[in-house]
Amino acid sequence: MIVMKVAKFGGSSLADGAQLKKVIKIIVADDKRQVIVTSAPGKRDKNDTKVTDLLITYAKQTLQRQDTSAICQAIFDRYLAIAQYFALPEENLTELHKILFELKDHVYPDAKYLMAAFKAHGERLNAYLIAKILNHLGIKARFINPKEVGFLVTSEPNNATVLPQTYQALAQLPVGEERLIVPGFFGLTKEGQIATFSRGGSDITGAILACALKAECYENFTDVDAIYVANPKIVTDPAAITTMTYREMRELAYAGFSVFHDEAIIPAIQGQVPINVKNTNHPELPGTWIVPETDFMPTQTITGVVNSNHFSALYLHKYLLNKEVGATLKLLEIMYKYQISYEHMPSGIDDLTIIFDSDLLTPETKQLMCEDIQAALQPDQLEWIDDYAIIMVVGEGMRDHKGVTQKIIDSVSEHDIGIHMINQGASRISLMLGTKRADAANAVKYIYQTFFEEENK
Repeated sequence: MIVMKVAKFGGSSLADGAQLKKVIKIIVADDKRQVIVTSAPGKRDKNDTKVTDLLITYAKQTLQRQDTSAICQAIFDRYLAIAQYFALPEENLTELHKILFELKDHVYPDAKYLMAAFKAHGERLNAYLIAKILNHLGIKARFINPKEVGFLVTSEPNNATVLPQTYQALAQLPVGEERLIVPGFFGLTKEGQIATFSRGGSDITGAILACALKAECYENFTDVDAIYVANPKIVTDPAAITTMTYREMRELAYAGFSVFHDEAIIPAIQGQVPINVKNTNHPELPGTWIVPETDFMPTQTITGVVNSNHFSALYLHKYLLNKEVGATLKLLEIMYKYQISYEHMPSGIDDLTIIFDSDLLTPETKQLMCEDIQAALQPDQLEWIDDYAIIMVVGEGMRDHKGVTQKIIDSVSEHDIGIHMINQGASRISLMLGTKRADAANAVKYIYQTFFEEENK
């Protein structure tokens, strides 16, 4: 068995020729980097547009039967500029040009599948181009078409998940003879249609390949030196996390850590493949390792603290609610009726709060759900709380320290921040607080100060 690594590069790492030059240097610096997963070219500067967003515009113009020649040319020019940086003759892009300009002529099952196919081509065309450039530079490489290797996903055009048989198919990839360049973000349904993972899903592709190929590790190259304890936009110069566990990352990613896609943790866990998040611009730095829980020894009480404002809560009060058999079942049936999943459901003897992802709710859905809940349970009070944020405090070290919960609460309440909800998981490695959205960032700042500034004095 070949000892190898899977390396994924984000959009900022592949935005232009100068960035790709750094990526190529990283690839050739380690012979173990055999499988390379590409994102679509990202922004070259803050005023630029990502190629994926250009493709979304192309898709919308196609659906509206508008002239798409200008947007197609703008997209092609992004790839052409990268090719020209490496003196790759334009005739090498003939097939790329054909695929791009003919996207609008294909027949798709519906608008969602059309959108998925257009978005996926940011990654597909970039992988195709990078393979061409590597071979032009004398580095043996091969473009891997997900359709040809059996990368199968579920039939949800813009929120697909991988099918189990994909792992067996990918395990057959011929690793070792040349670098394999694989586009991230998408796969094919059993019906042969392109379907994408959720936005940022190239992380997922890399994790799936690392699991299938039993990689030594999965390197995820991005534009930050490491994953930090807190958001640098909230906390000035926060501490970097050197090592964390899968479940710590999963908890933190769920609540807002955007450096690594939370769904990408699952394939890594299944394959027990360590993940190393590194910076393309500073590859010599150690980055952050995400590892199995086995034999992990925490060095800090908490590993990270993060907030997310995209939540809403439905508060229900009814006397003797705890005595009402089947009350929770009725609530679940109503949510199932509207195909809405809930995030958390903390409760008391007479009270219950259901926390939802706001992005899943519409005003109409909220009104209809309330009407059904009122009819089914006849609560004394039923109220939507839209001004809701969640703060997640996570750390394997929390289990081994007494008084951590009180310390967290005190660090927030001492600054007159009201806490709407407290919820601790059975694993005892995370604590969730509910606050007003306006208070969330300050809550993160005060918790960080307590555990990383005052503790380390």
